[in-house]
Amino acid sequence: MLHQIIGAQFRACVEREHEGKPAHVVVAHRVYTTDIEDLWDAVTSAERIPRWFLPIEGKLERGGRYQLKGNAGGTITRCERPTAFDVTWEFNGGMSWVTVRLAPEGKGTRLTLEHIVHAADVEQFWSQFGPGATGVGWDLGLYGLGLHVEGGQSLDPEANAVWAASDEAKAFMRVSAQAWADAHVTAGEAPDVARGMAERTAAFYTGG
Repeated sequence: MLHQIIGAQFRACVEREHEGKPAHVVVAHRVYTTDIEDLWDAVTSAERIPRWFLPIEGKLERGGRYQLKGNAGGTITRCERPTAFDVTWEFNGGMSWVTVRLAPEGKGTRLTLEHIVHAADVEQFWSQFGPGATGVGWDLGLYGLGLHVEGGQSLDPEANAVWAASDEAKAFMRVSAQAWADAHVTAGEAPDVARGMAERTAAFYTGG
């Protein structure tokens, strides 16, 4: 049950080339108990995205620009309803890429997310925090998406701010950071290095 509490059901850290350069790839997937059309709508609709993630504005179609309030913006480079979309992820002057794939699985729908960043662009940051810096944030998003599509809940910004400061949220972030460390070790990182990254990531998210 732990994987359900912290967002993803599967995590992986992959090293591969992206646009001709070495890249770190954080991979997460989860199966949601809803059909593919509903899940597609939840992750692409400007009306529904704020219910589980962040307020968003822009032209949400291929070639359009989007902006998440207080977070990343970018360009939608692929949009194939109801199975695939790709976006650039532009934040604090940096560029990375996010891909989302949906596929029916059993009585539900599998969502697979990849967040890709060129290794040379984040060398110092990666050596300090590792995959959890991105992964914990996506665990929070996948968790919120589950509350929305499976529980019918909508995100209340004030209540969410209170939760984010709670002991429950801090425990969530610590466990998530450790889960990403485990995935990093599976990918070949030394356990003590991965644990150190996870501890720094958890401290960043929890404030100490």
